[in-house]
Amino acid sequence: MRRTLLAAFALGLLAGLGGCGNVHVKPQPVLPRALIVPLPTRVALVVPKDVRGYIHKETRWGVDWDVDLGTGHRLLLHDLFAAQFREVVESVDLDAARKLEGVRAIFEPHIDQFAFTTSRETGRYYAVTIRYRIDVYTSAGELTDSYALTGYGNCLASRIGSARPLEVATASAMRDAAAKFLVQFPELAAGKHLAHDEALVAEKPALDASEIAAVPIEAADGGPPVPAASDAPSPQPGPSQPAPAAAPARSLR
Repeated sequence: MRRTLLAAFALGLLAGLGGCGNVHVKPQPVLPRALIVPLPTRVALVVPKDVRGYIHKETRWGVDWDVDLGTGHRLLLHDLFAAQFREVVESVDLDAARKLEGVRAIFEPHIDQFAFTTSRETGRYYAVTIRYRIDVYTSAGELTDSYALTGYGNCLASRIGSARPLEVATASAMRDAAAKFLVQFPELAAGKHLAHDEALVAEKPALDASEIAAVPIEAADGGPPVPAASDAPSPQPGPSQPAPAAAPARSLR
C-alpha cells in the first residue's frame, strides 16, 4: 500500500513538473503564391549567420521560452525573393555575392528585434512583433540603402498549451513582413531601377532611421488586432543572438 501511494505521488510530481517544461517553437510559415509580376532582373540574396541561427530565448514565470527563427526564415526568404525577382542567386556571404556575374543588386536581410506577449498578459491571445532590416548593396558590395519593416501577428490562446498559439502568431508576423516587402518595394527608388533591369549604384543612405509605424492587423481567426507598439513590450533580441548594429534605415510601413 505504501509503495502504491509513493508511486502515485511520484507520478503526480512528474506530471506537475512536465507542465512547467520549456516551450519550444520552430515556425515555418508557407508564403502564399504572390499575385505579382516578378521584377525582370537578377539579384543576389545573402542570408547571414545572424538570421540562419537566430534563436530567441527568455524565461517568464519560471518557464523557458525558446523560439527558433532561423530555419523558417531561410525558407521564407527563399520564397519571398523568388516571388519578387525573376532570378535570385543565393550566396553564403557578401564577399561571395560580390563575385557573382550579372547581378544588379545584393540583398542582405537581418532580424533586429523579436518580442511576444502571451494570453497571461493580454487576457485572450498571443501577439508577436518582429523588426527587420534589409540592407541593399550594389553588385560591387557597396551599401546603397537600408530598409526597416515590422511584421505583426497574433493568435487566440489555446487550452492545450502555449506552443501552438505562439508558433502561429510568429508565423503570421513573418508573413506580414514578407507581404509588406512584396507590395512596397517595387514602388521604392531601388525597385524602380530593378524593374528596368538597371544595376543599383551607391548612394548616401538616409541620415536617420525612420520610425516604424505600428499598424494593427486583424487576426485571421477573428481574434483581436495586434496592439500598437506603444502598448506592446519593447522587442528585445534573444540573449543567444544579440542584434547586429543597425545601419540607417528607411521605413516600409
